[in-house]
Amino acid sequence: MASLKEMISAQVSSLGTNANIPAGLKDKVLGGLSDSVLGSLTQTVGKPGGVEQIKALVTGKVKPADSPVTALAGNIFDNDILKKLNLGAAGDKLKGLVPLAMGKLGGIIKDQDGDGDIDLDDLILTLKGGGDGILGVAKGILGSFFNRK
Repeated sequence: MASLKEMISAQVSSLGTNANIPAGLKDKVLGGLSDSVLGSLTQTVGKPGGVEQIKALVTGKVKPADSPVTALAGNIFDNDILKKLNLGAAGDKLKGLVPLAMGKLGGIIKDQDGDGDIDLDDLILTLKGGGDGILGVAKGILGSFFNRK
């Protein structure tokens, strides 16, 4: 099974075919976008109410453009990638890829029909750091038992 990062990268890469990304920067921009999406999810899952925000986003209850998870991904993408690449007006247009990328997250989540690559609960577990097999599950169980994260 592909890692969460690989699944996000695959979804983001599909955006690159129609995006007007400056020559020679496509890999950096799309890689940075993938990292920003994953970073936003990872930071959000640890915040109070974060799990609910992620679930609302990936299940379509909240539009990607309206989600605080998307806003955080946008800030990460802008600060860590676009400003460092000094893309100016092109960078402003590339910020529009963030809500599109966040909207594609639903495509990797299994729905009631079994479509998708990862179960929503597994996604949350992975983001919390418990996605590394039985050891991660054990840590999660013991951590909750001892009221630690």
